[in-house]
Amino acid sequence: MLFQKGRLIVRELDFEDRHKLAEWLSNPVVLEFYEGRDNPFNVEKVIQVFFHPEDEVGCMVEWEEEAVGYIQFYRLDDETKEEYGYTQENIYGMDQFIGENKHWNKGIGQKFVRAMVSYLIEHKQAEIIVMDPQTWNKRAIHCYEKCGFKKIKLLPKRELHEGEYKDCWLMEYKS
Repeated sequence: MLFQKGRLIVRELDFEDRHKLAEWLSNPVVLEFYEGRDNPFNVEKVIQVFFHPEDEVGCMVEWEEEAVGYIQFYRLDDETKEEYGYTQENIYGMDQFIGENKHWNKGIGQKFVRAMVSYLIEHKQAEIIVMDPQTWNKRAIHCYEKCGFKKIKLLPKRELHEGEYKDCWLMEYKS
């Protein structure tokens, strides 16, 4: 277990989690916001993408002992820092989603984003934490802003989503 905060548990992925990730990432309701409905995942694709990361730490998010989402964090490499205009040394990125859509709009996303921010600052000495949500994903952006992230820079045509390149916001949290 990476950490627990009240009813929230964040733990590193276990190989058994591949089935739950495949379930979530084959659901069009979830895919609309993460990866795209034209990009469903089966178990083999989950293994390829989520269980062979070089520099990412993938985690399962549990709420009241139920797996509800995924979050990953990674230290930004020099090339990405330069692209974003950062000179600080210890910058981390995060990506996440709630896979159980019955838990959407209940504040759980805020809880695990805030908890991960605290973890990265306290245990990884993160100076800045960044995310790059697509500009149309208003619910995610609102959640991140409630957690203290600020829009810093528009990243035009940053991410391929459902057949077209979408603009993203570079959002940051400074410790």
